[in-house]
Amino acid sequence: MQEIVTLTQDLIRFKTTQSEPDEIQRCISFIEAYLNKCGAKYRRLDYNRIPSIVVMPPNNFAPILLMSHIDVVDAPADLFIPHIKDNALYGRGSIDDKYAVALSLVLLKEYLQRLKKAGKSQNDLPFGVLITTDEEIGGAHGARKALPEIEAEFCIALDGGGLQKIVTKEKGIVKLKLVARGKTAHGARPWLGENAIENLIDDFRLLKTKFELSAPDHWHRTLNFSCIKGGKATNQVPDYAVALFDIRYTENDDMQAIFQNIQDEIKGQLIVERKEPLFQGGDSPYLNLLLDISKDTVVGSEHGASDARFLSAHGIKGIVWGADGDMSQHSANEHVNIDSLYKLYDLLDEFFNRSNALASNK
Repeated sequence: MQEIVTLTQDLIRFKTTQSEPDEIQRCISFIEAYLNKCGAKYRRLDYNRIPSIVVMPPNNFAPILLMSHIDVVDAPADLFIPHIKDNALYGRGSIDDKYAVALSLVLLKEYLQRLKKAGKSQNDLPFGVLITTDEEIGGAHGARKALPEIEAEFCIALDGGGLQKIVTKEKGIVKLKLVARGKTAHGARPWLGENAIENLIDDFRLLKTKFELSAPDHWHRTLNFSCIKGGKATNQVPDYAVALFDIRYTENDDMQAIFQNIQDEIKGQLIVERKEPLFQGGDSPYLNLLLDISKDTVVGSEHGASDARFLSAHGIKGIVWGADGDMSQHSANEHVNIDSLYKLYDLLDEFFNRSNALASNK
């Protein structure tokens, strides 16, 4: 158990942000060295200089896949110095998501040792491991590229939820741009121009009305006004302004129809820069087994998003689950509660031991 904490601390020390690609490469090399030491056969995938690590049985099929990531959001240098306080491990990536990488690696090491003692090999591994490095920026070259090369019946994305909550549904994402145009003129004679910023504000007010929804659990589409840019000088009427929005949507939303309706009513131009699918895990006997093992755990949904959204395209049922971190992801006090990490290890260990009867013959 202590190795999981120690390994998590080692991983936290790598500044694996997208602004530090060399640190990501160093961390991946560290993981490769760990795998080599424990005798695991693995594949390293590189797409657009984004590395991922895949550990599977030689036939490339595992009933269960553990998925996690080493990349983290930017943080001050002191957050990359891990420390333990009140039985919690603090540091950037402690809960999102380096504890999960460490947990997956230690579980893998333990099972390989058990199999060797039983006269078996990696051929008999009941689970596979996928570690990616671009989850925080969308997973386009990590999970999206790696999953087509993996066969699994059930995936646990160790990247959310908590011991008492298994996530089977996450909202989809739209990155939306609103462009407003006008006519330039001298700031002393604004009546001779048309202010693009004012046009943008008018359009935003209408756009916002399409997201003024309410529900007790907030399971509805939402709009976050993220960035705005316009104007070149204080004494000039701006002829161009742009705003960026982060939209989260549910299975009840036809976003194409909503955007078309908005476009018909506004003066400016809507541009969908990126649209990511929802995650809907689906029913699975593996989920039923996990709920039977973890008696205090319930099924729920999350407003955030993870690489789990790529599973459905490959016919893989799955969940988002993990240790407890008191919703501290991306914060200055990011931490993972150590007792929950140990409990998660025990639950997964029992889950793997009892899951053999569920696996299809491949």
